[in-house]
Amino acid sequence: MAGLALYGPLDDVLVSTKPVVLTHRLESVKILPEAPAVNDPLAYGLVTAQAAAAAEASAADRRRVFCMPITSPPEARFGEPSLWSASIDALAVGTDIGQSDGGISLLGQPDPAAARLFLISAGNVNGWESGIDYRDVCDAAGIQDPAQAWNALVVGAHTDLTSIPSDPNFTHWTPLAATGDLSPHSRTSLLFGTRPWPLKPDICMEGGNVLTDGVDFHDKHPLLTVRTTSHRDDLALTSANATSAATAQASRLAAKAMAAYPTYWPETIRGLLVHAAEWTPAMKAEIDNNTGKTARQAMLRRYGWGVPTEEAVLTSSRNAVTLVTQDEFVPFDGPTHRARSFRLHRLPWPTETLRDLADTQIQLRITLSYFIEPAASRRGWRRRYAYASHGLRFELRSPLEQRVDDFLARVNHDAHDEETGSRPPSGSDRWLVGNNQRNLGSLHHDMWDGAGAELADCDLIAVYPVGGWWKNNKRADRANLPLRYSLIVSLRTPDQEIDLYTPIATALRVPIAVEIDER
Repeated sequence: MAGLALYGPLDDVLVSTKPVVLTHRLESVKILPEAPAVNDPLAYGLVTAQAAAAAEASAADRRRVFCMPITSPPEARFGEPSLWSASIDALAVGTDIGQSDGGISLLGQPDPAAARLFLISAGNVNGWESGIDYRDVCDAAGIQDPAQAWNALVVGAHTDLTSIPSDPNFTHWTPLAATGDLSPHSRTSLLFGTRPWPLKPDICMEGGNVLTDGVDFHDKHPLLTVRTTSHRDDLALTSANATSAATAQASRLAAKAMAAYPTYWPETIRGLLVHAAEWTPAMKAEIDNNTGKTARQAMLRRYGWGVPTEEAVLTSSRNAVTLVTQDEFVPFDGPTHRARSFRLHRLPWPTETLRDLADTQIQLRITLSYFIEPAASRRGWRRRYAYASHGLRFELRSPLEQRVDDFLARVNHDAHDEETGSRPPSGSDRWLVGNNQRNLGSLHHDMWDGAGAELADCDLIAVYPVGGWWKNNKRADRANLPLRYSLIVSLRTPDQEIDLYTPIATALRVPIAVEIDER
């Protein structure tokens, strides 16, 4: 896995003449004791905290991505927080932890400077059955502990590896998964059902395929795995697969993004990988076949938001512009925590350009990424407003809301409805999943598809809070704490000739590179 985290899959690298440029380094901390000793499952969270602290002690100012391709069977019902996942959530938000009989101990307040980005594998499927669609097997295999952690970026596996071996021993053998579909190794969160737990996995990366002759299965053929470095002195290369390999590749991508954008917070890097992800044609076909928002949510629990590429994460193009905002605010003021604050973001839309596009289809993508602090007591972990310190939501101004006050009144009404247990309206049908389906966990992403002229007047995004245990418990040491978040917004059009970048960059006074013909 170290080779994948550093270099990525070596198949293309080995046949290329281009230099390999490294912008990140590796650190390794062992959390498993020597066999036959084992860690106490109740101490997994503390062991993880000690491992993170050991790495940070070596170079405290170094920015890190924590790669965890290791899971265990869940200790509670699928989706519910565990001691381990709650520990991950606390470490991510920058709260030191201890262990108590009824849960975890939160040692001090969250420290934004100590926030951490954890990438965790969804867990692997252990076997398949003849005559049963392998995806049904994956859907019945729930993601493992601690991949239900709200603040972690959880990685599932897809596969583009569908070559059939020429070896006569594999005559009549075929790959289980079609090109671009879910890897047979990958677990999903469909067992979470309709309970209000996060959508996991968040993204997918290459995890390899499985061969079958209709009766038996072969899960380690070199053609259907990814090439990486070997830890053995007598073997330069080896193969890797499943969600561990996928998580190592995603960790590399996150580290490259962190190196490219040194001012981005861990929350932002997490959001950026999700925002840049795209469904493969096979995934999109499944999404499109499920037209209801609840059915689409089920597909998100299988595929996440798709597969991010290095190019998409690290660059924008003229017809696909990405805006990134990092901000913070105090959501609830005073001892009663009753006053609600909003953050309004005015979008630098090229209004006239969008109106001129008339019926041309535009896709708007919005990602809101933030970290919650978990409640210390396990008694409240079965209810999301008792587990999470707070929640944040986003809303886009409707073309019908001519006055800003009308927009804010709707936002305040929706926030009140959600806190009191009512379901707010699902919003515009233009959204892929809508607010009732996307407002799970601490990362919210959605896509709006429609005509450019319709989007021209949708120039405001509100970010607003909903309650959690900080508000409900009225903890004095959590009063007036600022919440920080990352808001990522992109516009894209299928027409390569439409320039959205230049008018937005001009409005923001961003320098624009100009090509000069020196002939």
